[in-house]
Amino acid sequence: MLIKQADELHPSEITPENVYLNRRTFIRIASAAGIGLASSAVFPHLLDSQDRWPQGKKGPYDVSEEVNKFKDITTYNNFYEFGVDKGDPAENSGSFHPKPWTVHIEGEIKKPATYNLDDILKLSKIEDRIYRHRCVEGWSMVIPWRGFPLADLIKRVEPTSKAKYVTFETIYRPEEMPGQKRSVLEWPYVEGLRMDEARHPLTLLAVGLYGKDLLNQNGAPLRLVVPWKYGFKSIKSIVRIKFVEKEPQTTWNLLAPNEYGFYSNVNPDVDHPRWSQKTERRIGDFLKRKTLMFNGYGDLVSGMYTGMDLKKNF
Repeated sequence: MLIKQADELHPSEITPENVYLNRRTFIRIASAAGIGLASSAVFPHLLDSQDRWPQGKKGPYDVSEEVNKFKDITTYNNFYEFGVDKGDPAENSGSFHPKPWTVHIEGEIKKPATYNLDDILKLSKIEDRIYRHRCVEGWSMVIPWRGFPLADLIKRVEPTSKAKYVTFETIYRPEEMPGQKRSVLEWPYVEGLRMDEARHPLTLLAVGLYGKDLLNQNGAPLRLVVPWKYGFKSIKSIVRIKFVEKEPQTTWNLLAPNEYGFYSNVNPDVDHPRWSQKTERRIGDFLKRKTLMFNGYGDLVSGMYTGMDLKKNF
């Protein structure tokens, strides 16, 4: 499931394999026919295949909305370890090496260990799921993730009764992640969830999207996906998972606690201090749409927050 190191990559692996092969086939056909690339409409099936993936039966958590195009998902995203602009992760992540990969799991658990990611994947039930993804800046996407429930891993390591929260830590490699050479954030990046949130069946440890392994810019080889929370909670390139008793301090919450709360649930009634969260723009759309409470997953997750003041605990 893991993608190759950057120095082992070939064009057919940087671009999705089927796209790479289809485009080369198309170029050969077009050249032989003397029609040139301007006639790409003759072979539209060769050019849109990047937006296809092996879809199985619709799952209980899949949304029915149109999925964003592969190009949207892989060229417009936040990953400050590679730069602060939306295109920086795709532009600057080519030297990142996501293989081999180990994950340290520790804290209030009965089975702490350092796990090879390949071994974790062999014991995991990999699923394809279509989730909404909403960022705090007011843009959103619908993404076909590939991963396994975090709850499965939690069950395997056997948390003790003291484990109330789970923290996650991104790898620190400034020689491969140029954004870490700047002090825009405190490195390494840290995020956290309450245990019931971590065990929720919506919460995924993702290893791919569009039926392929994660690309570097999308958090290869292992990232968190928590679809009812703002995107910065879905930490990327995870190397450490720790089970703790007290609410952890997380990167954005430490930097600007008045802007980024620990819970960070999508809530149109809690504005960011510098902009409204009542509307969002789906990447690829012209018009904005109303932001849904809990990003539209309220019927599945709202019970975890019964009795909480969601404006105070934002």
